[in-house]
Amino acid sequence: MALFTIPILLVILGALWITLSQLKQLRASHRKLPPGPWGLPVIGCLHMLGNLPHRSLTRLAKKYGPIMYMRLGCVPTVIVSSAQATKLFLKTHDVVFASRPKLQAFEHLTYGTKGIAFSEYGPYWRNVRKLCTVELLNTAKINSFASVRKEEVGMLVQSLKEMAAAGEVVDISTKVAEVVEDMTYRMVFGRNKDGMIDLKTLVREGTRLAGTFNLGDYFPFLGPLDLQGLVQRFKAINKAADEVFEKIIDRHIQDGGKDRDHNHSNFIDIMLSLMSNFSNLRSESSYIIDRTNVKAIVLDMLVGGIDSSSTTIEWVFSELLRHPRVMRQLQHELQNVVKMDRMVDESDLENLAYLNMVVKEVLRLHPIGPFLVPHASMEDITIEGHFIPKRSTILINTWAIGRDPNIWSDNVDEFFPERFINSNIDLQGRDFELIPFGSGRRGCPGIQLGLRTVRLVLAQLLHCFNWELPNDMSSDDLDMSEKFGLTMPRVNHLYAIPTYRLLI
Repeated sequence: MALFTIPILLVILGALWITLSQLKQLRASHRKLPPGPWGLPVIGCLHMLGNLPHRSLTRLAKKYGPIMYMRLGCVPTVIVSSAQATKLFLKTHDVVFASRPKLQAFEHLTYGTKGIAFSEYGPYWRNVRKLCTVELLNTAKINSFASVRKEEVGMLVQSLKEMAAAGEVVDISTKVAEVVEDMTYRMVFGRNKDGMIDLKTLVREGTRLAGTFNLGDYFPFLGPLDLQGLVQRFKAINKAADEVFEKIIDRHIQDGGKDRDHNHSNFIDIMLSLMSNFSNLRSESSYIIDRTNVKAIVLDMLVGGIDSSSTTIEWVFSELLRHPRVMRQLQHELQNVVKMDRMVDESDLENLAYLNMVVKEVLRLHPIGPFLVPHASMEDITIEGHFIPKRSTILINTWAIGRDPNIWSDNVDEFFPERFINSNIDLQGRDFELIPFGSGRRGCPGIQLGLRTVRLVLAQLLHCFNWELPNDMSSDDLDMSEKFGLTMPRVNHLYAIPTYRLLI
């Protein structure tokens, strides 16, 4: 035990010495850091985060302001908690904060951050983003999968119709996750999740672990020791997922997917067809896309496509079950626009104004992630008189921004979709009051596909069925607790009883 304890003590003392040296240098240079709470030796303000850091940091921001500095272990961290301040970081000075911090989860789970979401800013990231936006997530490609989405939602409705006839209670969380997974797998791989259950489990476990507190991220010199065993688990998940990806890629190559009609190819077929041509994309430097890049991009697609959409749909259902008035209003709109003799078609979505308000209101109260994916400053900069050191981690608290009474009035905690009537605020990242998909250079490139999926599944299930809580549960008794992580799902699964309502 002594042999193990001595190096730990030495490392901690080293961390203290480095931290004190940094503070001394900052004070000597007379550069003013943003206001924030004083931290403890070595650990800084880590003890202030609690189980739900987005809530803890929102409370602290009320005291210290919308641009708040904290030292989390050895990591200088700036927490941004207002729309006005966020605009400075993600628009005015976007290029300075366009990179990502180096975190062990991202490094080990995403093939050395070779995807799009977690890679550092630079020529490689610009090329990968261009590939995704031009080849995979353009409007024509999204539209080409309309029949896939229609088929999957149709099978879900039929399944729920049978459960409704039997008076069964539906696990909405599971059903929604399954349909979104099937849609995503068919768009990415050209097939549903059959035979890929292990991949789904691995992706979810990886996402959960990525949101776990990791000593190695806050005390880099502790990283090689892997005291929590997280790195070992990251590597195990990556190895298992890699085996699945390799089999999928081999099968696609053997099937000759690269020779299919480009407009009807799934994502992995398109990436494989581009492997040898990636260097032809206009860019500052030439990169050759290989199997590792393909796997990293696919992993980003799965995490973003499945978790974000299913989590949002789950929260919408939760709020509608708590607010029957809003559900009735939404179903009334569906009845008027779609009528009761057919199911919802994707072409109907643009005419469902109240549905769009409901989705916006849910993303205000329950953003996909409590924070945007962390940003990192690439150089020293002064903003609003506050010095932001190079390599600082920037946390945009979207949960706090969505509940800012200066923007949303005094009823910030109320679910009230009508607040968006005659409002020009959208979800595209231009309005910093509501940026669940991020903004600027690092905004989510899959926003259009994500919103299409969310709106279609919601519209279909609410048009085809009435819903009520089981066991005569009161809407006030519905548990709305959230779980902190990269995304912010419900703690407990959501259950409800459907009743079929169409005339067909």
